This record gives sequence, C-alpha cells and structure tokens, in this order.
Amino acid sequence: MMPAQLRVAVVQFAPKLGQVKANIAKAGQLCKGLRPRSVDLVCFPEMIFSGYVFPDTAAITPYLEHPHTGPTSTFCAELARSLECFVVAGYPEKLEAHEHAPPLGGDALSFHQPRIGANSAVMYGPTGERVGGYRKTNLFKADLPWAVSGTGFTTMTLPHPLGPTTLAICNDLNVQDPAVWESLEDGPYELAQHCIRSGTRLLILLNAWLHPDEEGEGEEESVSDSSDHTIPEQIEDADEMEPSWKVMNYWAMRLNPLWATVRNATNESDKKPGERKLHDEVLVVICNRFGDEGGKRFAGSSVLMSLRRGSGRPRVLHLMGQREEGVSVWTAKMAVQ
Repeated sequence: MMPAQLRVAVVQFAPKLGQVKANIAKAGQLCKGLRPRSVDLVCFPEMIFSGYVFPDTAAITPYLEHPHTGPTSTFCAELARSLECFVVAGYPEKLEAHEHAPPLGGDALSFHQPRIGANSAVMYGPTGERVGGYRKTNLFKADLPWAVSGTGFTTMTLPHPLGPTTLAICNDLNVQDPAVWESLEDGPYELAQHCIRSGTRLLILLNAWLHPDEEGEGEEESVSDSSDHTIPEQIEDADEMEPSWKVMNYWAMRLNPLWATVRNATNESDKKPGERKLHDEVLVVICNRFGDEGGKRFAGSSVLMSLRRGSGRPRVLHLMGQREEGVSVWTAKMAVQ
C-alpha cells in the first residue's frame, strides 16, 4: 500500500435557530479562506443552517428542505464546485407525502402531529453534482416528534483519496431501540459493525451533540469499567476554548470494535460472504456544532481520529475546542491499495 494525504476542512460554529440565510452567510464567510483544490472534503454539522431544537412538526415545517433544490443543497453544490472538492452537510429534509408517518402518540402534544421530515445529510462532488444522501437511522428524542428514521447505514465508494465512505449523523453512534447496550465487550455497536462489514475507510459523523452537562446522547452509559483505554483521561478544562475530553472519549468508546484489542475485535475469519475487505485503519471525522439553543448547550469539540483494528487505543489526530469558531483544515495519511 502507498500512503496518500486526505485533506479535510471541518467547519464549526453556533448557528442561530431558524435563521437559514444568516447561517449560510456565516458559513460562506468562514470558508472564504479556502482555495480551489486545497482540500478534498468540507464538513458541516447536523442541521447546521436551520438549527436543531424544534419542538414539533409545526415548528420545523417552514425549514424543511427539498433534497435537491433546498438552501443546504444549493450552498453545498456551489461550494463544492468552487473549491473542486466534496462537501457534506446536515439538513431537515422535506419528505414526499407517501413517505409521511403517523403521529407517535403519547402524552406530549408534540407527538400528536404527523411526521413529515427526516434528519438528513447530503453530499456534493467537485463538479457540483449530487453524490448522495443519508437519513439518520437512530433518531434522538428531539427528532422523534417530526422525523421519520432512515432505513439503515450506507457506504459510498468515492474517488481517491476518500475511498469507501460511510456517512452517519450524531445519535447513530448510540444503540438503536429496542436493543439495549449490554457491555463494553458486547455492545451492540451497530455503526462500528457496519463500518467493518462494508470495508469503510472514512467515517463521517455530522453532529449536534450536547455538552456533557446537558441531558443528552449517552448520558446513562459509562466507560468507567473499560478494560481497554480510550482517549487518555484529562481534567475537563473550564476554558471552553479547550475540547471536551469527556465527549470525545464517549464517541471513541461507541466505536470500540474499530480499535479494540484483538481479543475483543471481530475476527477477520468471521467475515460473511459478500462483505468487503476489512481495512486495518478507519479515519473518523466528527463535525459538531456549538452554541446554545432551546435551552440546550452543544459541545463543539470536532475531531479527527485514527482507529486501527487491534491497537487497543484510538488516536486523536486533530481537534477543536468546545466553543472554537472557524474552519480547521486537517490532513491525515490514508493507505491506498
């Protein structure tokens, strides 16, 4: 294998809820320093231009977007074309009438409205063409009143240097109902196992992940009994320009099969017919937002990790602070067959 450089631009900022035009203008301003062909991939977080905290279907309806012609798609296509690279971003997708789902029901009034959208992501390529999309599979509680879940994880085969790329959104890291997380050894780890089965080399996670002080994803799950070490423990810094090690440690823990020691990792001999070749290393880009919205605070701390099978420890290559605004351009070596 010959090494190749992957150049990723991660955009992190605090959007304003419902101010789509202003948020897009902000993103464009932050990206002004990027030059054509200076990066291979630009990442924006989950629902970055609409904001994330909408209480029900009625509240989010004005911001639902067509997957080909909405403001997120238009912006990403133009940016991809101008930079001659891939661009990916999350957005609230407007579903066709036949895709709508009935209300979930229950005590909350928000669960008595039909679900007419999806928490989605879209990717555009270097000539401005739409490469593909994805709908969040494992919905967070804030998605449930209005969103229909996706049908499962998918992996796209993209040109060098990206290769087999899996796109996921935030709570996809967590266990999917009705399954229950059993233990660090047994998981289940749906997203990590998909990456193994699909031969993923690059995993992109677009997040609106809450600060650990908030009631959020993964709050009830602990890594204190881990026999393998994740990211080295560091004291949480009160300076929010520093990253949240607690959040990054949790993200790494939820991808445990991609870096676990051999005794815990899925054996290559267990590979099923039709599965792609398993790569020893997966690069993981986690692009998160920060800011306060709907009484919730988001964690920032975007990160690029290298997860190598059997290594027993994830490796942090690059990271951002909890409230660090800007575009970070990161490079990492990827093996090319």
